[in-house]
Amino acid sequence: MQTQRRLGPAWANFIQNLSSNDYAAIGDYWDFTARPDQKPPSIDWLVWILLGGRGCGKTRTGAEWISRRAETVGRIALIAPNLNDAREVMLEGESGLLNIGFPRKRPRYIASRRRLEWPNGALGYLFSAEDPDSLRGPQFNAAWADEFCAWAYPEAALANLRLGLRLGDKPQLVMTTTPRPIPALIKLMQAKSTIVYRAKTQDNYTNLSPAFLSMMEDTYGGTRLGRQELSGEILLDQAHALWSYAMIEACQYREDIPALDRIVISLDPPVTSGEKSDHCGIIVAGRQGQGRTAKAFVLQDASIQGVSPERWARTAIDLFKAWEADELLVEVNQGGDLVKTVIGSIDPNIPVKTVFATKSKKARAEPVAAFYEQGRVVHAARLEALESELLTLGTSAQKGSPDRADALVWAVTHLLTQGGLPPKIRSI
Repeated sequence: MQTQRRLGPAWANFIQNLSSNDYAAIGDYWDFTARPDQKPPSIDWLVWILLGGRGCGKTRTGAEWISRRAETVGRIALIAPNLNDAREVMLEGESGLLNIGFPRKRPRYIASRRRLEWPNGALGYLFSAEDPDSLRGPQFNAAWADEFCAWAYPEAALANLRLGLRLGDKPQLVMTTTPRPIPALIKLMQAKSTIVYRAKTQDNYTNLSPAFLSMMEDTYGGTRLGRQELSGEILLDQAHALWSYAMIEACQYREDIPALDRIVISLDPPVTSGEKSDHCGIIVAGRQGQGRTAKAFVLQDASIQGVSPERWARTAIDLFKAWEADELLVEVNQGGDLVKTVIGSIDPNIPVKTVFATKSKKARAEPVAAFYEQGRVVHAARLEALESELLTLGTSAQKGSPDRADALVWAVTHLLTQGGLPPKIRSI
């Protein structure tokens, strides 16, 4: 038989024993389709980090490596930012462990025990980085840490994980993540036993929607956030920046927001409207407490771009009602009373307070950056576009007008200084 002569007896026997599902899997056989950055390093390593942009194939890389390791090792740890991500991405996602490789070699998931069981007896256990102590005690031959930079407690969870990697001749850890310059990642990258690979979103273009690629490039192309989210670059602090990555990380992203004493919608309107106009910065923020112990909570970034004044005014009014806010704070340097007129024409009952800038954006932002350093500002969610503007505000890396950041500065200044500057001591 021609096929048997070309492949040899061993391959012919292998092909004849494949199921129909296995035949389908061969068409996507990882050894032939993986890019060089998706294959394990050929030199000796203990930690392999793949820093990649969104959609670059990080999940598939981690899952394929774990699938191969499961052929020879007994116990595997799988850690995600939370248990839902572990199940939805690492296991059940299109590139997850339950959907790759030969079907007859795939593991089955025991949800009640958060455990994977491979046909050969290998076991995998799911963990949430929200609970670092859950990694105390168990021991493993290998581990896959996904989206490490989104972990709530990266240092503690990683320390417990590495202490548990103590089975076999060479326990190894694969880490797949979109990078952010958190200290735990930078320290791990500098270790002698760590190998770092990088991948861009564009590298995986054959598996991504052209519309998605176009949208991401239009939205983030040429920006610092794009270099991080699309190119997988680690962006370090800018010289003379008011905000550092450490300050942003210390904002304590939290969902359990306490009852707030006051909520404002802060609006930084653009000079013009149209597709190429600046963003209309719209920030929702609240305050808890009074005086020097008060804290500001940044609740939402609803900034929009390329719309008419009526559209951004309606957006601000809708947010005012949805959050049951107390005031609508509007900068009137551009447009003056026209802004109040537009808002009043839609809903005359909205209480509008106007503010007028007499200093540069950076000068106005300095006291707010100090509030961040004092731990008096909390972000209720990851606000990536806003945070990117804060990190470059007033530096050579700033691109365009920082409208989100400016709206935030007005909101925090108003909330923590009760609408004006703190009193000054004129004489003693």
